[in-house]
Amino acid sequence: MALHFEREEYAARLNRLLAAMQEQKLDALLLFAQESMYWLTGYDTFGYCFFQTLIVRADGSMTLLTRSADLRQARQTSVLENITVWVDRVNADPTLDLKNLLSDMDLLGAKIGVEYDTHGMTGRVARLFDHQLSTFGQLIDASYLVSNLRLIKSPAEIAYARHAAELADDALDAALPLIMAGASEAGILAAMQGTILARGGDYPANEFIIGSGEDALLCRYKSGRRTLETNDQLTLEWAGASAHYHAAMMRTVIIGEPSLRHRELYKACLETVQAIEEVLRPGHVFGDVFDTHARILDERGLSRHRLNACGYSLGARFSPSWMEHQMFHVGNPQEITADMTLFVHMIIMDSDTGTAMTLGHTYLTTEGAPQPLSRRGLDLIVS
Repeated sequence: MALHFEREEYAARLNRLLAAMQEQKLDALLLFAQESMYWLTGYDTFGYCFFQTLIVRADGSMTLLTRSADLRQARQTSVLENITVWVDRVNADPTLDLKNLLSDMDLLGAKIGVEYDTHGMTGRVARLFDHQLSTFGQLIDASYLVSNLRLIKSPAEIAYARHAAELADDALDAALPLIMAGASEAGILAAMQGTILARGGDYPANEFIIGSGEDALLCRYKSGRRTLETNDQLTLEWAGASAHYHAAMMRTVIIGEPSLRHRELYKACLETVQAIEEVLRPGHVFGDVFDTHARILDERGLSRHRLNACGYSLGARFSPSWMEHQMFHVGNPQEITADMTLFVHMIIMDSDTGTAMTLGHTYLTTEGAPQPLSRRGLDLIVS
């Protein structure tokens, strides 16, 4: 079996979940987020693009409802024993199969938590689901129940995060010799992703970001490649991934001589990251991290050029995003505790001058100062 953790760890996770369900007086929980199923059972698939759900009862029993294509996937990658298949057919409504399954489990009239806020629950599925089950029992939005449990990482999870960070560093090491005038973004991207895969890593949960020239100001991947010029800027955001655990990094690399604006923005990024390291520790909340970011950049007249978030929690995630729910944005009351893996990024995009500057990497929180998981410092990279 392709399990990444000991069975005792999965059992401990289930016990934590059952305790949380008991606090909310839930008779059952329906998981639609693939990362929730993976965390709880090891089940590893991209089949969540179709309908599937994991039913967790208050007594600790678990049943997966999925398609035939994922039957063996679940058997070989998870601790699950009870797997039920719904049949592909014309006008199929698997939520009816789910309703009948829940009825067989004697859950009619029960209080049932549901993971709505996930890419595994499409709008169409939600409409079918609510149509079939809104009167079946008391449905509770429990989208963040497992997500919050996953925030604090076990020693085994931290080991995967550390490996992911090593892979992210290796990817940058592979890219830097290629970053020069006349180089293609295609070759740089291939070297980074190829290095991670060659060293035992996974595909990331979303595409790497790569953009040069005016596209260095973009914060998302887009199709199309460009050749670097003599004086240029290249923004990269990427992540190492190990057993689906991510460690992200972000840098804007300068080709040629950095402009005064580049140096000014880099200094602002560096000072802000260093200030955030002082609040990225127990006794603070996620909102404090954002407030530090906003205060320093706004004092430097950069409010129009910064973003409204400056990082987020990382962990085991599946496409289309390696971001967890918990982000560094204004007013977020989520407490910072030890053993979280948190990505801090500074992103300044000055469209007035066409200047980009980014800086960031992943930290492991402790009882004291946070530990950068990257072996690299935060120096400005000039190629």
